[in-house]
Amino acid sequence: MQHDSPDCGPVLRRIRVRAPFVYGLTNYVAATLSANVLLAAGAAPAIGAAPGWPAAFGAGAGGLWVNAAGLINATVHDMLAAIDAANAAAVPWVLDPVAMGAGAAEYDDIIRSMAARRPAVIRGNASEIMALAGGAATARGVETTASITQAVPLGQELAHRLGAIVAISGPEDHVLSPDGALIIIPGGHVWLTAVTGAGCALGGLIAASLAVTPRPDERLTAVAAVHALYARAAEKAAGPAQGPASFATAFVDALAQLQGMAHD
Repeated sequence: MQHDSPDCGPVLRRIRVRAPFVYGLTNYVAATLSANVLLAAGAAPAIGAAPGWPAAFGAGAGGLWVNAAGLINATVHDMLAAIDAANAAAVPWVLDPVAMGAGAAEYDDIIRSMAARRPAVIRGNASEIMALAGGAATARGVETTASITQAVPLGQELAHRLGAIVAISGPEDHVLSPDGALIIIPGGHVWLTAVTGAGCALGGLIAASLAVTPRPDERLTAVAAVHALYARAAEKAAGPAQGPASFATAFVDALAQLQGMAHD
């Protein structure tokens, strides 16, 4: 187990230099922040399920992320088409199981069908990860009522079973590999929890990191580095911010100002 702040410089530099095309299916609440975060980091995002996009962009992107709450404005067919196209083209993809375990059984079944299609990374809060792993359903809407400590054992089982990296967001983010490795990333700021779409945007940035990290054995480090980047930008943004609204703007600015150097 590592408990540190990984160097986010190499991943951020690769994103800025290569400007990967990242395709996302998310909900209208989170889409704007997700796009702005990706643009600030240097990626080239497209979001939404216009006719033909899921199959074409799922196969053509460098990385894909699917926020299950995108079912608000996209269809199950759209999401599965994007996922299946990505898998067929060996495009790594990220699953964000928003509100998994909140009591909507039909919705939860759809998320399980997505997870069975083998995402490279699953990113969620403690309650969502626990529910997806088959544990107690403890979510309250999109908010977690479980602790990271409760979620880690089930997250490790889920990572091993699906062969996916599992990232659990919380006061300290935990990133788990299928072979049992665990990296704990400290830092960040509580205002991230008060900004709509911050978690979804993190999923998009993880997809960007996968797009510039072709070797599967290097993905754990890249995912951890993105969490460290997020934490670092949040800490920078909290200084000038006066509340969650100004923090959200300052957070995007902070991401744009980080230059990918080792000690930014």
